[in-house]
Amino acid sequence: MSKVVILTGGTSGIGQAVVRQLRAKGCRVYEFSRRASASDAMHFSVDVTSEAAVKAAVDTVMAAEGRIDILINNAGMGISGAMEFTDPADARRLMDVNLFGMDNMIRAVLPHMRAAKAGRIVNISSVAGVFAIPFQAWYSISKAAVRSLTLALANEVDPFGIQVTSVMPGDIHTGFTAARKKSDAGDDVYGGRISRSVARMEKDETNGMSPDRAAKTIVRVALQKRRPKPYYAIGLSYKFLVMLDSLLPCRPVRWLLFQLYGK
Repeated sequence: MSKVVILTGGTSGIGQAVVRQLRAKGCRVYEFSRRASASDAMHFSVDVTSEAAVKAAVDTVMAAEGRIDILINNAGMGISGAMEFTDPADARRLMDVNLFGMDNMIRAVLPHMRAAKAGRIVNISSVAGVFAIPFQAWYSISKAAVRSLTLALANEVDPFGIQVTSVMPGDIHTGFTAARKKSDAGDDVYGGRISRSVARMEKDETNGMSPDRAAKTIVRVALQKRRPKPYYAIGLSYKFLVMLDSLLPCRPVRWLLFQLYGK
């Protein structure tokens, strides 16, 4: 039987690649995003920050399919700049999309998964949720929150037969880099470190892995029959870094991040 999948943020980048690969495996994919979709998925124009819009769209999928097997929370946005000079409205908007939008999706599908006593939720976090990146503080905060949400929720819903996991990509070559809202406010105060850090991040992302490679891991985690692990990093180098974080004291990790993105 074809899996019924809801995915958010599937109009470009990783999300678009995930849609394409899920479709190739015979899944029935419903894509939720504000922008029109050029993919073969069944598109719903939904702003994930709107609880009412999310619920209405999920109810429509249920009416058509009778079940929701998998939810992939991929929608997200990024901002960069010094935390001190970041507009609080921008920070709140980012948290609304990256965290509370995910919460809206989860709360909308959980009653249906509970009734079916089955389901899988895959939350897209980031290696930045483990390694908080200077001058990308709010993005790092949001992705760390996603990781914590995943671990807490997994234990809450496990008795209902629902599995929750997260996937943590690193640097990916997508349009996310250009779409990030960048601010160099205070760069003079910080001695040019803001612009240097953002330029380094953008270079790393431009040279990063392809969205198809990242999507392959996400699709495998979403469809695998065995019980998923709490989280997955994508790529050997990022798996090594996540392991390193669990082994090293905080001070050397912070020093390393300063050398990479703080100087």
